Amino acid sequence: MKDNQSYYDEFSKVYERKRHDGYHALIDELESGLVQRYLTPSSRVLEAGCGTGLILQSIAKHAAYAAGFDLSGGMLQKAISRDLQVVKANAAEVPFQDESFDVVCSFKVLAHVKPIQTAMHELSRVLRKGGYLIAEFYNPYSLRGLIKKWKKPTAISDQTHDELVYTRYDTLEQIRSYLPASMKIITLRGVRIFTPFSQIHRVPVLGSLFRFLETRAADLPFLRRLGGFFIVVAQKENPTETQHLLEGK
Repeated sequence: MKDNQSYYDEFSKVYERKRHDGYHALIDELESGLVQRYLTPSSRVLEAGCGTGLILQSIAKHAAYAAGFDLSGGMLQKAISRDLQVVKANAAEVPFQDESFDVVCSFKVLAHVKPIQTAMHELSRVLRKGGYLIAEFYNPYSLRGLIKKWKKPTAISDQTHDELVYTRYDTLEQIRSYLPASMKIITLRGVRIFTPFSQIHRVPVLGSLFRFLETRAADLPFLRRLGGFFIVVAQKENPTETQHLLEGK
């Protein structure tokens, strides 16, 4: 096994190969598109594990202020070249003040974080009351999860492959247990429901068909639970409003 920082520093050298079209572009669109639903022109948004800044760059256009952090200096070099507001940090020690963001999001990251409950509490801490946490996990009950059990490791360099980094697959019940009491899941999105392997999106006609299917199914109540990437949207409760509701006011 490799520590996360070393793994992603090495991965950063090839990370954006083939990420600007086809399968990877679709995944990024489905992730960033969900964040945009919860943004207004006055929003402050934070991306945890922003990597090279592909998603952060997209959502920054829809917010008043956008920031990100990542533990990999290699990844952050590209994000900095995109003129994004980023810092080097990890999800267990978020370097921002309490209640300083309206939306906090994280994609392709939390499945690789061992102290997951600490991370979820930290992401909640920097979220204002009434704000939204949009967090992606890896789903064991998915076509992607099944394929991952049987496929050969994917090389990211001559020395490293994707099974050398810590990875966890979580059910919805487990995800709920990671959230602090103040956070309540309000909706879900499933990403990569039908796609058996990424290369199919480069096949003429089939690529367009799978893009259509993935886009249409992402929010359908039953199918979204089968997404290989399982995104939960949780809202931070306002204690005053909750108390008023309990009192019938």
